[in-house]
Amino acid sequence: MTTAFEEIREGLEAAIEHAKGNNSKMVLHKPHVVDVKKLRHKMQMTQQEFCAMFGIALGTLRHWEQGDREPKGPALVLLNVVEKNPEAVLDALAG
Repeated sequence: MTTAFEEIREGLEAAIEHAKGNNSKMVLHKPHVVDVKKLRHKMQMTQQEFCAMFGIALGTLRHWEQGDREPKGPALVLLNVVEKNPEAVLDALAG
């Protein structure tokens, strides 16, 4: 069997063990939860400005800020990057 096959098999076995709740070699990478309201205030943006800049629906932002929901997936990753290096994100979005 090839090395690629072995790596895929090991990854699949680790995922199955993790799904069963067993200890596995699998490493989970979870971005920390961002305080979106605090971040927006730090950037001195209104809700409308923040939403327009980062492509977030206003209703979604309001739910995050009120604590009804938490950002997940790509939105959480983006917010983590904005929190750590807002200039880089703003520069990238500017073109």
